[in-house]
Order: sequence, then structure tokens, then C-alpha cells
Amino acid sequence: MLLPAITTTDVQEQDPRVAILPIGSYEQHGAHLPLITDTAIACIIAGEIAAAYPVLQLPPITMACSHEHGTWPGTVSISARTLHAVVNDIAASLEASGIRKIVLVNAHGGNYVLSNIVQEANLTEPRMTLFPQGREWNRSRERAGLVSDAHGDMHAGEIETSILLHAEPSLVREGYKNADHDGGERPFLLTHGMKAYTDTGVIGFPSHASPEKGQAVLASLVDDFALHLEALGVA
Repeated sequence: MLLPAITTTDVQEQDPRVAILPIGSYEQHGAHLPLITDTAIACIIAGEIAAAYPVLQLPPITMACSHEHGTWPGTVSISARTLHAVVNDIAASLEASGIRKIVLVNAHGGNYVLSNIVQEANLTEPRMTLFPQGREWNRSRERAGLVSDAHGDMHAGEIETSILLHAEPSLVREGYKNADHDGGERPFLLTHGMKAYTDTGVIGFPSHASPEKGQAVLASLVDDFALHLEALGVA
């Protein structure tokens, strides 16, 4: 997983109208996936999009809102208001250089504030979208033939492990085939956090993961990204 290595001349020649900002987290993902999992996945998705569409890929925001993981060793969070400020500062800086449209490529479900940021940004005209949304994740699961659903496979499960097995297999440690955990309904996740529903940090079914599924998930997401460019009026 490499950071974008383009130069200012490259950007000048490309003259992009849309930037994509990967947003991840730095949080526990059980024993078989690293703390950078969400950031790695956001970068992987952004890289696939940048290879298929004329967009400017930005480096990622690597720490975000992981408070549901509490004090799990290694997890680092920033507040929702800080993430809000950072994203808006980035958008303002891009606008100053002539790029008025931005897509937030989010790979951490706990970054709820991003939806509010997008709503605020689009008050007078379409300027920002959030990708992937639930419908795109669900469609990618169907197209890739995943066994699990989004609720049951919430964290460090089939879909995340599959993406990394395909794109960054060195990040996946042995043991994922025996790491399945059903976290149940989790009605008070926001109140009690992840530790109330899992002892290992996993809520999902990584035993079903495969590189082929990861490749198919990414292909589905890349296809669906076109609708977001249309929504921004730049397709």
C-alpha cells in the first residue's frame, strides 16, 4: 500500500475536478488484522478508483472516531469535532487550488460525523459525497458471493479480510480461519462499546474470506463509484 506519489506538475497536467480523500482509523481488528486495517482498505479503494477515473487521490486520514473500541490496546481516536474540522480544512484548501468537489472514501463505520459533513457541504450545490455507502457495500457483498451480511460481519470479518487477502496479503496474519465470532444483535454498542459483544475484537466471519472475494468486492465498488461522479455533476 503506497501513498500517492504524484508531483505538483502531474496534478497541474491532470487538472482534476474531483479529489478523493481516504479516511480510515487506527483501531484493534482482532489478532489477525492490523490496527491500520481501515486506513489500508480506504487507500486500496481509493487507489482502485483513481486507476479507473480522472480524480485526484489524496493521502489518508489515518486516525478517526474509534471510541466504540474503548481502551483496546493500540487503538487511538480523535473526536468527531476534530475529524469534522480536518475534513473541512482539507476541502477548503482544495477549493483554493481550484478543486471544488471531493469524495470521502470512508472505511470505518464509526465515523458517523462524515454524513453530517457531507450534508453541510451540499447546502447550496453538490460538492461532496460519501463513499461507499451501505447500498454499495451490500451490492459488493452480493456480487462477490459473500456468505455473511453487513450486520453479522461488522468488524475484522469476511469482507475486510477478503479485501486485504487480495490487495495486501502480507497484512493478514495466520489464525483468521479460526477467528469467527457472532456478536448478536448488539443493541447498546454505542453505550457499552465493542467489549460488551466480543472478547477477541472480532465480530464477523473471517473464515469465509478469500482473495477472489476481495477482488470482486473492489470491482463492484469501482463500478458503483460512477454514480457518485454523476451526483456531483462531473460525469
